Amino acid sequence: MKIFKAFALAFNMLSIFPFFKVHNFFKGINGYSVMFYPLIGFLLGSLLWGAHTLLTPYIPPSHLAVFIFSLWVLITGALHLDGFSDTVDGLFVSKEKALEVMKDSHVGGMGMTFTVIFLAFKLSSVIYLSFYQLMYLLPIILMFSRLNATLAIYFYEYISSGVGKLLKEELGKKHLLFAVLYSLALASVFHGVELFILSVLVLIISARFFTLRLKGLNGDIYGFIIEVTELVLLNYLIIVHFS
Repeated sequence: MKIFKAFALAFNMLSIFPFFKVHNFFKGINGYSVMFYPLIGFLLGSLLWGAHTLLTPYIPPSHLAVFIFSLWVLITGALHLDGFSDTVDGLFVSKEKALEVMKDSHVGGMGMTFTVIFLAFKLSSVIYLSFYQLMYLLPIILMFSRLNATLAIYFYEYISSGVGKLLKEELGKKHLLFAVLYSLALASVFHGVELFILSVLVLIISARFFTLRLKGLNGDIYGFIIEVTELVLLNYLIIVHFS
C-alpha cells in the first residue's frame, strides 16, 4: 500500500491525469515517491512516442511533431516550464531578492521572454527528432530529466520551505540507488545509456551555478533543471545524427 501511494503521489505531481486520488504527502511515502520520478517520466515519454507512432500514417510529419510537443506540455501541466520561467526571473534580480521573485505567482518580463525562446527552440528540436526518426527515445529523455530531479533532491541543499524539504528528508540511499538502477536498465533497452552521462553533467553544472548563487536549490530550480536537461538531450541526439 505504501508503494502504491508513493507511485500515485508521484504520478499526480508530475502529470495532469486524474487517475489516482493521492495528493497528500503522508509521512513515510515521500522518499518512495521521489524514487518513482524517473519512471513517471518514462511512462509520459512512452505516451508521447505511442501517440506519434499511432498518428504517423495520418498526419504530416512536421504538424505531428508540433502536436506531440503540445501534448508534451499539456500532460505535464506546464509544471516544469513554470519553474523554468520563475527561475529565469530570479536570475535578473539581486541574489537577496531572487527567492522572493521566484515565489511570486506572476511571471516577469524576462521569464516570459526566455520561456517563449526556450519553447521555440524545444519545438524545433522535437521536429528534427521526428525527422531523424528518434522519437522512440522520448521515454529515455523524459526519464533522465526526472532522474536529475531525484538526484538534485538527494545531493543538494534545499533552500525553501514546504514539501521539497519533506521530500529531501525522506529520500534515502536505497530510493536513489533503485531509481538509478532501473533508469539505466530501461535506457539500455533503448540503447540510450550515454544520455545518462550527459544528463548528469547538466545537473552538475546547473546545481553548481545555483548553489554558488543561492546556496542551494528549490522546486522552481528542479523544474528548470528538468527542462534544460530535456533540451540538451534533444539537441545532443540531433547533432550526433546530423554530423
